[in-house]
Amino acid sequence: MSADSADFRLDERLAADTLPVGDLALCRVLLMNDARYPWLILVPRRAGLAELIELEAGDRAQASVETDCAARVLKTLTGCDKLNVAALGNMVRQLHIHVVARFEGDAAWPAPVWGRGAAEPYAPAAAELLIARLRTALEID
Repeated sequence: MSADSADFRLDERLAADTLPVGDLALCRVLLMNDARYPWLILVPRRAGLAELIELEAGDRAQASVETDCAARVLKTLTGCDKLNVAALGNMVRQLHIHVVARFEGDAAWPAPVWGRGAAEPYAPAAAELLIARLRTALEID
């Protein structure tokens, strides 16, 4: 079921709501542009997929490895109290995996982050610093 990565196009809504971090072996890594929550989104570079089960077995295993790596990096960089990891896709159909660092007392705690107020975009310098730290930790050039 895996489509060629050459046909991959990032969903417009994901592109509009995020800042690019870089590409791992399978997934494009994005930073949600909401400074209230350190929040990565991993998008497998495969066209036309909406569900994890649509990934070929090798890609599904790679997506799991990359999600684990992203979660560990986010935990290390933020010292968060909890990690939320999910592949929901109710608003954006394109297959993507959320990795959200949560803190007791954050703007939505303990509820989910979705639909909780307006996003607060990162200041440019803060975004650049966090993205640089993420690239280094994820070993993205």
